[in-house]
Formats: sequence, C-alpha cells, structure tokens
Amino acid sequence: MSPEPNPLGQTPALVIDGNDVLTESVAICRFFEALHPSPPMFGSGARGVAEVDQWIRRVELRLMTSLAMVWAHTHPFTARVVKPQYTEYGESQRPRVVAAMREFDAALAQREWLDGKGYSIADIVLLTTIDFAAFVGVPMPEDATALRDWHARATARPSAQA
Repeated sequence: MSPEPNPLGQTPALVIDGNDVLTESVAICRFFEALHPSPPMFGSGARGVAEVDQWIRRVELRLMTSLAMVWAHTHPFTARVVKPQYTEYGESQRPRVVAAMREFDAALAQREWLDGKGYSIADIVLLTTIDFAAFVGVPMPEDATALRDWHARATARPSAQA
C-alpha cells in the first residue's frame, strides 16, 4: 500500500481491515449506515432512500459543480496545482453558485429539512457545501432566509459542533 491511503492523495480515506480503502464522503457514510442503520441517515424505504439520494445529487450537481470551478480557478490555495487557472471562467461560476443557493432556499421554505421527513445525509452534504462556499468567498445571499434558517438549525445540532 502506498504511503497515502487514498491513491489520489486526497481525503477522505477510510482504511478497512488494514488493507481495503474506501474513499469519497458519501460512500464512507453509506458504509457506516450499513453498520449502524439507526437513525436512518439515507432515508427509509424505497421512496425515502430515493428522495435523500435525489437531494444529494442536487447538491452535488446544482451547487458543488459550479462551486468547484470557483475554487479551482480563483482561489490562491489551488493556484499551485491547477495550471493554468482560468480566473474569468471561475468568476463566471459565482452567479451559478448563488442561483443554486436560491433554489435550495426555495425548497427549504417549504420544509424543515431537505427531504421533508427529517435530518439526513442530504442536509449534511448541503451543510458542508454551504460552509465550503463561504470559505471560498461565496456566502449565502442575505435574502435567502429559509436557507439561512436551515443553516442555523443544522449548525446548532451537536453533531455539527463536533
């Protein structure tokens, strides 16, 4: 095994049984959910699981894809590994990130948590993405009150304090 558990040299990486390596956050969370199914963070029943997966994909595709381009092409931390950086392209993605945040704001105006049933891994994925966006320099819009209220609820949870 190489010195880095993840062959891509990135985190996260979970070493299982001393040799096998599982990477990617949601995959690792699914592994732990299979070992400890209560409470069900990935939903219950076929429809519940599908709804949580739907929201995870919306965060990944609608929000994180554009945010990743802002990060890769505009942030000084990535300048040494992303060559060349296309700053104009990265900056052009900021409005897309904000638009996606507004989509989540609209959805959360109708429910307490993303899937409408309870706190789930979809909320965790959105929370980490929103927090990463703030780090990158794309904060939540001031008028996105439902998203901001949701963020306050999510960050008040003991698990978010850990």
